Amino acid sequence: MRADHTSKIVGTVWGLLALNTLGSAGARTVVAIPRSLIQMVTMGALVAAFALALAVNPRARIRPSAFVFLLTLLLVPSVIASVHLEVGFGALFRCFRLALFVGTLWLLSRWWDGGLTFVRHHIRMYFAVLVLVAVGLAVAPGTALPEYYGGRLVGALWPLTPPQIGQYAAVVIGLTVLLLLGRRTSGAGAATVIVPSLVLLAMTHTRTATLGLVIGLVLAIGSLVLTSSAARRFFAWSVLCATVAAVVFSSALRAWFLRGQSQENFSNLTGRAKVWDALLSAPRTAGETVFGTGLGDKSFDGLPIDNSWLAVYHEQGLIGVTIVAAIIIVLGGVALLRPPSLPRACAIFLISYCALSSYTEVGLGDASAYLLHLALAASLLVAPAPAEPLPTADSPRRRIPRWARR
Repeated sequence: MRADHTSKIVGTVWGLLALNTLGSAGARTVVAIPRSLIQMVTMGALVAAFALALAVNPRARIRPSAFVFLLTLLLVPSVIASVHLEVGFGALFRCFRLALFVGTLWLLSRWWDGGLTFVRHHIRMYFAVLVLVAVGLAVAPGTALPEYYGGRLVGALWPLTPPQIGQYAAVVIGLTVLLLLGRRTSGAGAATVIVPSLVLLAMTHTRTATLGLVIGLVLAIGSLVLTSSAARRFFAWSVLCATVAAVVFSSALRAWFLRGQSQENFSNLTGRAKVWDALLSAPRTAGETVFGTGLGDKSFDGLPIDNSWLAVYHEQGLIGVTIVAAIIIVLGGVALLRPPSLPRACAIFLISYCALSSYTEVGLGDASAYLLHLALAASLLVAPAPAEPLPTADSPRRRIPRWARR
């Protein structure tokens, strides 16, 4: 199979993985889409991704990856807790989905070489989702800015919530800025992606995504400051612009950040803290404490948990929390040990963004966009395989057995 053809297939697989993580629950759309149909599309995308990955890598050649190995270990408490049928067959189905997701990542690991190929696949896929959101805003602005979400931007053509749109916009912006600093894309091309993504991010009023973008870029660009003059200039100008904006637009920024909420509601994290306290105080058996209650919809008593660590503790127990913490620590440790480079900066941005977002978002314990972001970071931190030396006239000739010549 030709290299360019293989690259297109691998990019398609990555896009299908991203499609699978879009979810099936969200805002109301212009044309009501049955949830069963959305689930069929997203699950079909995952099955197709696994089948294509297996077709392009039929011998299942993989690269060692601590990240994917830890994800494989995460399946253990998930399955142990989900085999109890009182939690429903949905838990076993989610385990199967997570297994397919991890299996596809194993098959794709063959092409993880520390390069930026998967970064471009990532940007293309999620920017396409943002374009779909923008089209929905243009076609049906009333549906895209509903009152039940406080006028925040949602998906009018595909059910996407404001936090989802904010997450995709922040990741696309951050990675594109880093590619621009590394001179891997033109200014016009970067502006085409960054400007509309910034507008959509602002319209979602998503504080977590905004803070994750800012802090992630500060850490990522900071890792390039000593080796890149462009990074130093961008960092200096960013600090200057941020200072001016904080002084001139302080009241407007504060109003945007509060989103019309009272100080008490803001300090209570929009009611999240009450759910967290109830979850932690609920009685649990020893088995539920260690292994969790099984993969579910990341809710407690019908209310969203909105915290990755508590969601993992609830569904996969202390073992799951330990494995997820090991994933973040291992990726962060490897990123710190790598020499300064653009792939390392992209990985630092993704790791820091996911770690910060985990406080008010879920997804680190199940097949999700956050795990796909971390998988991209893992692919960027892979040390390039040493090239095999070309044979020379002085190289000893090795006799090839007859069975190997067939």
